[in-house]
Amino acid sequence: MPNFTGNLKGTTTSQTLVCLNDTPEHTMILRSSTAQHTSSDEHFNHTRHITWGTADLIRGQGHERGYFMSEHSNGDCDCGTFECKVSTNANGLITVEGTWKFTHGTGQFTGITGNGSFKGRMISPTESESTYEGSYQLKAGTRAA
Repeated sequence: MPNFTGNLKGTTTSQTLVCLNDTPEHTMILRSSTAQHTSSDEHFNHTRHITWGTADLIRGQGHERGYFMSEHSNGDCDCGTFECKVSTNANGLITVEGTWKFTHGTGQFTGITGNGSFKGRMISPTESESTYEGSYQLKAGTRAA
């Protein structure tokens, strides 16, 4: 399985926050974002990365789960899931740390498997940056573009 690393710089494209009344400062967030990959692996370098996630936070602490899709220049996609711990420090800096895994893909990424980990932070209310690492395997007989 090839190992790879990369960076994502993203922008929140949509976000809905719901304040719950069951516990002080309990919020649920539904968000989507887009990012640009910079990767050590040419399969993933310069792809457009889209995420959709839901977070459940109390006083800025909690978890987020969701889905991702990377769009490659030839139109093929790889898709998967992620989950992470969300932390907010006393200065309001939001960080995430979690895992991801591929679930499926199209074209050369049909049958892709693999997983990894990531760490990130919000650098503004709508901008994020993260690093990731992992490994993947393309289905036998699938040729790289």
